[in-house]
Amino acid sequence: MPREDRFPGNATIAYVAPFAAFVAMMVAEHAFALPAEWFYPARLTVTLALFVWVSRRVIPLRASAPLASSAIGIAVFLIWIAPDVLFGPGYRHHWLFDNAAMGAAASSAPEALKHNWGFMIVRTLGCTAVVPVVEELFWRGWLLRWLAHRRFEEVPLGAYIPAAFWTVAVLFASEHGPYWDVGLAAGIIYNWWLVRTKNLADCIVAHAVTNGLLSVYVLYTGQWQYWL
Repeated sequence: MPREDRFPGNATIAYVAPFAAFVAMMVAEHAFALPAEWFYPARLTVTLALFVWVSRRVIPLRASAPLASSAIGIAVFLIWIAPDVLFGPGYRHHWLFDNAAMGAAASSAPEALKHNWGFMIVRTLGCTAVVPVVEELFWRGWLLRWLAHRRFEEVPLGAYIPAAFWTVAVLFASEHGPYWDVGLAAGIIYNWWLVRTKNLADCIVAHAVTNGLLSVYVLYTGQWQYWL
């Protein structure tokens, strides 16, 4: 009998551990005002170590539709910035987005680091190459299936279960705080893309393209609030 069948918790750890570690360290960084110039790289290092030691067997390496996935990523990027471009900076200060529950659309990076190109490169690489894998393993690789069946590996990737689909979309939106509206749109699109492709690697590609373009947009325009 396969190891994960005898110990189903091991499979969950492979999908959840990088996300849990990344989020826990992010919370600690903000709560204790730890210096981002060294703590953010430490976060990436811990996450990459977990990829190798814990999650290596579940990280998909081959997208079935890389060009289409890239187009999906571009579309999500455009959706992400559209409200602010169309309605101006005041849009994010409406009480629906700027409140005690969602927080405010403001970058947590100290002003000095915005001119530190070494840190900016590390932050861009983290957003583009690490965060998409962390989030897709957790949200669509694990939670989308776990909500359908506790022995989640028995649920095929991309199976459409309405309750799980919409729950994950809403939770994914809430993760993005004051950007919950575009986060909801992104969650729906990424969920749909998994249902369509049945391949988590395609969602990782789409997510990576979105984050990569958003990082370039932040650096080019100085709209640092997108990097919460």
